[in-house]
Amino acid sequence: MRGTSIFGVLVVIWLVIGAIAAGQRGYYSDEEANCAEVGTILVTIAAGPLNYVGANPKVDCELPEPSQ
Repeated sequence: MRGTSIFGVLVVIWLVIGAIAAGQRGYYSDEEANCAEVGTILVTIAAGPLNYVGANPKVDCELPEPSQ
């Protein structure tokens, strides 16, 4: 039981560090988001402290256009 609570706290700290890194890169300031921007924010948060040792995750995605 104690091991799972420690693991949970570590995961939360990891994600908070990633969210701080995304904020420092200015990812939250754009008012109009698209698939690539949202994906980049999510992978930056998931990368956590790795952002501070050189990781710079980017996502490139294109959604299909609706048919007419």
